Amino acid sequence: MRISARADYAVRAVLEIAVRQGDDPVKTETVALAQDIPHKFLEGILGDLRRAGVVDSRRGGGGGYRLARDASAITVADVIRGVDGPIVSVRGERPTELTYKGTAEPLLPLWIALRANVRRILEGVTIADLAGDALPGPVRALAAEPAAWENP
Repeated sequence: MRISARADYAVRAVLEIAVRQGDDPVKTETVALAQDIPHKFLEGILGDLRRAGVVDSRRGGGGGYRLARDASAITVADVIRGVDGPIVSVRGERPTELTYKGTAEPLLPLWIALRANVRRILEGVTIADLAGDALPGPVRALAAEPAAWENP
């Protein structure tokens, strides 16, 4: 599984908006500078996130972005889907749309299990969890395993 730069930037941008938003929307420039994201690239990402219902925008001098709903109601999966589409795909297709024959048949349940586990983690972590530095226990436990930090 590979997390694209676009998805990484999107999660970082939404997190930055979550921790900065108050009464006023957060400006694109503020997010770009704070997270070292190219401004033009960020504008496209925020447009996708607005269309996905993750953020809202306001134009004008007092404009900017804010979360479209409470940070506890936005998962990391919501953000990634908003910019990249399905969380796990094989050759650009959802695993449930694939068929295999013969000796390759065991691949389908493998890809489905992979998708289920990735979704379980990404759908189980909210922007509020990240903003509060409070990852759920199972995620912290996985990240604490020494093998998780090793590259085979």
